[in-house]
Amino acid sequence: MHAFDVLGDPVRRRILELLAGGEQSSGELTAVIQREFGISQPGVSQHLKVLRDNGFASVRAQGTRRLYAVQPGPLQEIDAWLELFRGFWTQRLDALATELARGKRERRTTARRRTPGDSSDA
Repeated sequence: MHAFDVLGDPVRRRILELLAGGEQSSGELTAVIQREFGISQPGVSQHLKVLRDNGFASVRAQGTRRLYAVQPGPLQEIDAWLELFRGFWTQRLDALATELARGKRERRTTARRRTPGDSSDA
C-alpha cells in the first residue's frame, strides 16, 4: 500500500496524531477512535494493522497490553517527497506574511493620524 493510501484514511491519520503525543495502548486508542468515529474495536484493530504493516507504527507487548508508537521512517519519506513542492507554497506564504505586516502597519498609521471627534469616525 502506498504511503498516501495509508494516510488517506481519516481514522489512520487520527491514530497517528494520537501516537504523535507518545506511546499509547490499543485500549486507549480504541476508546478515542470509537468515541470520535463510532468504529468497533475490531475496526480499530484493522487500522492499527495497516499502520503496522506499512511501517507507520510499531507495537510492543507489556503484559497483556499492546503499546503502539509512531515510526518516523515513512513520515520522513513523505516529508522528503513534499520537499519538492514546498517552494510553491513557501513563496506564497512569505508574500502573505508581507501583506499582513503591511496591513497592520497601515492600520497603526491611520489610527495615529485620527484624533478624537474626527469626522472620518462617523
